[in-house]
Amino acid sequence: MLALAIAIASPVDAPATAATRVTVLVDAFGERADLRKDWGYAALVEHDGMRILFDTGNDSDLFRHNVEVLGIDLRDLDFVVISHRHGDHTDGLRYLLELNPDVTIYVANDEYFGGPTPQVFFRRKVDSLPAHMRYFDGSVPAQVPHGSPWKHANLERIDGERTIGRGIRVVSNVSRGETFRETPELSLAISTPDGQIVLVGCSHPGIEQILESVAAKSNPVRLLVGGLHWTTLPDAEVERLAEALHATWSVKSIAPGHCTGEFGFASLRRVFGREYRYAGLGTILEP
Repeated sequence: MLALAIAIASPVDAPATAATRVTVLVDAFGERADLRKDWGYAALVEHDGMRILFDTGNDSDLFRHNVEVLGIDLRDLDFVVISHRHGDHTDGLRYLLELNPDVTIYVANDEYFGGPTPQVFFRRKVDSLPAHMRYFDGSVPAQVPHGSPWKHANLERIDGERTIGRGIRVVSNVSRGETFRETPELSLAISTPDGQIVLVGCSHPGIEQILESVAAKSNPVRLLVGGLHWTTLPDAEVERLAEALHATWSVKSIAPGHCTGEFGFASLRRVFGREYRYAGLGTILEP
């Protein structure tokens, strides 16, 4: 179990202490036989009296099963953060919205969530075509919203960074590389006097870019939780990143899951030693 005694970062209006607990609701490894494993991720974050659902897993019925077995009431949430659009993080929204249709859901500003259709599709104009052969008769609107299976949900699309509670931020990143450039991703950062607690879904933009975006060098990360997307990386790159998280980025403790990969688990356990936190399905990280 993780021992944390924390408070939110603002010294002016924050209480002196605030408890944080993270419960893993969906993942593909774990010890509990009464919970159903699946590829995907979901976690419940409780901090300073707030209850935050981070991602919803790969299968709505399985998500429902695990939530019910764990005795978690999804009708009592302050808000939801969906890290990115992939189905293994979003399908449980179907169950969530049955119970709590009005809850605020923070999502990336992605066309999948009703964000704008990329304007690049309309930039190569051919004025000589007749109007009936041109997109929108040649007058393309400034924004063309994309259809979304979640368009009736209470979605708040995030670009950049937004503070959503005292010491709680949602930070958006888009990969600077060639892969996953079309998939913006949100991370959840909670400031405490002992450093930040950061939750990541898949880290598609790269975990080092995410740590840079949450200012990890000036506000060190006390605990990093979630998927790092190392399953397809060469072993040498996984080992480099594991060392970098510890030595370069000064991450104190790590609780990896989901797409980090078994080689990634082994590498991080070697590098972090006692500060490696097991975070399988059903695990509760708490003070």
